[in-house]
Amino acid sequence: MKLKNKVVLITASTRGIGLACVKECAKEGAMVYMAARNLALAKEEADKLISQGYNVKCVYNDASKPESFASMIEEVIEASGRIDVLVNNFGTSNPGKDLDFSNTDTDVFLDTVIINLRSVFAASKQAVKYMARQGGGSIINISSVGGIVPDISQVSYGTSKAAINYLTKLIAVHEAKNNIRCNAVLPGMTATEAVEKNLSGEFKDLFLRHIPLGRMGEPNEIAKAAVYFASDDSAYTTGQILTVSGGFGTATPLYADLSDKQSRR
Repeated sequence: MKLKNKVVLITASTRGIGLACVKECAKEGAMVYMAARNLALAKEEADKLISQGYNVKCVYNDASKPESFASMIEEVIEASGRIDVLVNNFGTSNPGKDLDFSNTDTDVFLDTVIINLRSVFAASKQAVKYMARQGGGSIINISSVGGIVPDISQVSYGTSKAAINYLTKLIAVHEAKNNIRCNAVLPGMTATEAVEKNLSGEFKDLFLRHIPLGRMGEPNEIAKAAVYFASDDSAYTTGQILTVSGGFGTATPLYADLSDKQSRR
């Protein structure tokens, strides 16, 4: 029970990596707050976990409404009196419009960067006020391997995640005096509903050729990295950017071609 008696708030938590974080944190004994725009769906998922004996509640958050970042934190404080862990999981892009540098509209670029970066900055800024008063806390930003390995598209999303990686380090340095840690988890291709809907089988097969472990990650594998940063196991770890990507981006860029050549020997 690595998170027993800890209060954890997770944004964008009704599906995918966010929901996996909810489940893993709840299993480790945390009081988990699911922050979501769709409260009906959040309650549905929360009720499933409550029926299994876990402590889960729901709070409202809509990333397009900046004021809701402050209100969700305040709601947690009012209900539980503290916030020990904030998982900033929200992130968005529009694959149909978030293209390469030359073909991405400036407004699309700025809108994506602003909403993704603001979600981390606004939620974290509100949370650290209470974490500092209570003697510390942990902030975990769910970023992306796309923030450190440039893609041939999604210029907006990649830029926003790169900025979040740097903001992670800034928060870690600036808030260390308050015993507040901040780290980032960078998923690679993960088997979520969004990946299934937005990426073709051809693209997934091509991508998998460049992953040394040869498969997509599972949402719970990303969530377990978040649990590590949330727990006291990482009490002396801050400002770290941890890729959970099956080795993607680690090998030579020729990895797939060289692997194919070896397999034909």
